[in-house]
Amino acid sequence: MSQATTLPDDKQLLAMEEKFDPEMRFRPSVPPATVLIKWLLILLSCFHYYTAGFGLLRETTHRGVHLAFVLGLIFLVFSASKATEHRQVHNRLATPGGIPLYDWVLGICVAAAVLYIPYTFDDLAFRIGNPDTYDVLFGSMLFVALLEATRRSMGWPLPVIALSFTAYSLFGQHFPGLLQHAGASWSQFINHQYLTSQGIYGVAVGVVATYVFHFVLFGVMATRIGLGQLFLDIASSVAGRYAGGPAKVSVFGSAMFGMLSGSSVANAVTVGSLTIPAMIRVGYKREFAGAVEAAASTGGQITPPVLGAAAFLMIEFLGLPYQTIITAAIVPAFMHFFGVFMQVHFEAKRYGLRGLTEEEMPKLRQSLKMRWPTLIPLFLLISILVSGRTPYLAAFVGITSCAIVGLTTSVRGNTPKNWGLMVVLHLALMGIAFTNLDEMVKLSIFAGSVLVTWVMMRVLKIRGRIEPSVLVEAFETGAKYALAVGAAAATVGIVIGVVTLTGVGFKISFIITGAAQAIAGGLATIIPSYLVAFQSLTLLAALVMTAGVCILMGAGIPTTANYIIMVTVAAPTLVQLGVEPLVAHFFVFYYGVLADITPPVALAAYAAAGMAGSDPFKTGNTAFRLGIAKALVPFVFVFSPSLILVAKGFTWYDFSVTFIGCVLGITFLAMAFSKFFLVEMKRWEQALCIAAALLMVAPSLTATLIGVAMVVPVVLRQLKSWRESPLASGT
Repeated sequence: MSQATTLPDDKQLLAMEEKFDPEMRFRPSVPPATVLIKWLLILLSCFHYYTAGFGLLRETTHRGVHLAFVLGLIFLVFSASKATEHRQVHNRLATPGGIPLYDWVLGICVAAAVLYIPYTFDDLAFRIGNPDTYDVLFGSMLFVALLEATRRSMGWPLPVIALSFTAYSLFGQHFPGLLQHAGASWSQFINHQYLTSQGIYGVAVGVVATYVFHFVLFGVMATRIGLGQLFLDIASSVAGRYAGGPAKVSVFGSAMFGMLSGSSVANAVTVGSLTIPAMIRVGYKREFAGAVEAAASTGGQITPPVLGAAAFLMIEFLGLPYQTIITAAIVPAFMHFFGVFMQVHFEAKRYGLRGLTEEEMPKLRQSLKMRWPTLIPLFLLISILVSGRTPYLAAFVGITSCAIVGLTTSVRGNTPKNWGLMVVLHLALMGIAFTNLDEMVKLSIFAGSVLVTWVMMRVLKIRGRIEPSVLVEAFETGAKYALAVGAAAATVGIVIGVVTLTGVGFKISFIITGAAQAIAGGLATIIPSYLVAFQSLTLLAALVMTAGVCILMGAGIPTTANYIIMVTVAAPTLVQLGVEPLVAHFFVFYYGVLADITPPVALAAYAAAGMAGSDPFKTGNTAFRLGIAKALVPFVFVFSPSLILVAKGFTWYDFSVTFIGCVLGITFLAMAFSKFFLVEMKRWEQALCIAAALLMVAPSLTATLIGVAMVVPVVLRQLKSWRESPLASGT
């Protein structure tokens, strides 16, 4: 296989992620701290792996153990400031293991404060509403430490938002008008945030501890055994030979890799390490190459079956099965990748960029022959998800299957070996997953299978496609990914707690609805009522305001936190205006995902820019333009929920009209932004295509037909100019 089509090894990928993702920038340490941190991370992964397969703990205990690990580790691995990030002082009492003593103290204190609730759970019911001194003390300690942990791992924006909501909770009597409330004392505030499940220990932490962690670990494991490389080989074989091939490989590869990882930055680094240099090599500008990878990589958070953390939150917020969520995500995800692909295609045609040569492309048949077993974990994960079983059980099976495939199958002469042992172990795994045996019986079967496998591997000297050390490293890396998102989830719990304590969510909904009606009233004087109803104008105004807030917040906080806050304060407004809850959640979810390509804090774009050697701001702006379909499609499925597939009132007629209109609209929008169809476009053609595209994506057959009629002059002019060009005549 060509070197150009081979991903960097795991250590190189991890180093790149740490370079470009601030959530992965751990400070250096020295033994014994290094060893301790490593095994604490592995222990955290083992805890989640065990509970996913053999039974979750009591809710408060499970969340408490998870949060104690996460917050305690953050103080050990993230420096208080950039100035101290690489400062190591060895052999001093003040910095044992290269970590300041105060960080050791903070880590221990925050873990104790978190575990205080599970430890005193039996008496908790008697203290809720009447916290004692220890409750307030430990709650205050956790509140302060949580904000500091979030600041270290994610920056200032989210802690500032949490502090603003806290100030509103405490000093509500001083706020004007509708926002005014009686105000809460510090004791009441801590009671609600610390002792109940409405605050820090709320649904956000529960989802990360129960679902998100497991799928992150699965993505890391699947990549380690070679499934990511197989996906990239397939993408290269499908799209690489055509005009601008490497950019199309980026789109296809990111779409497939997105099935494994819900992290935009991880996708950008992993796929971009292959595609960005190839894009630059065939002639794409550096900014455009980085932007293509960034825009395509953000699709990982909206691509079934794994999606991003926000998708798991939907399960809890909406009470819907996961298979409903992943079904709803199929068409919108397709629209996003289709939009990026079309702009890439027209850009390549405009500049005459070549595809990959046969020497630069992998041999698909050889790759499938070598790596077909790596598809088994993904197949099993999807099968269990659609069967209606719990997502964490699906992740457990997927992780275990990755370990089986990685440790027991090897490749000799381009052919997998030892697949017989792999089949037997998978049968045992299915017995654990699909039977209703007692937990101890399942654990005994699992332990026995591990022991027998270890003996056979030692006796038969079986060497798999990965070493056992890689499995350990994957558990360590998976836990690293979970630290920042775990802290963010707990901090967002503070925001949710303030909303439930003060009722401010209803007040914000009332304010947004009133403002939307006022805007709609102004528009109604311009737009005749027979064209657009007043209710639709009101909804459109509310959607625009909600989208704007999502983008602004997304410029400072990550997708998951953005989604939770907007679901709490904005989604109820959309529901009041007649939007189905599932559709309203998907709307704020999609606009939250834009955070990773929205300057000034566009992590995926900055990571891609770093690899492309391009200007980060220009790369982010171009990535946002490439991802414009992701910004338009949410408006479409609000007005035509049939695009979601599982929304109420689905009809094939509505779906067909909306789907075809979207495909046509996105295509003509891509032409306008790329300034090219068959030949270079004139300004009037661009303007006409943009206007027509907006009509086409509107969920109306009449609007679509009007849009098609509008672009007829453009198509005719393009055909005429193309026929007269040297390219058409072959000269």
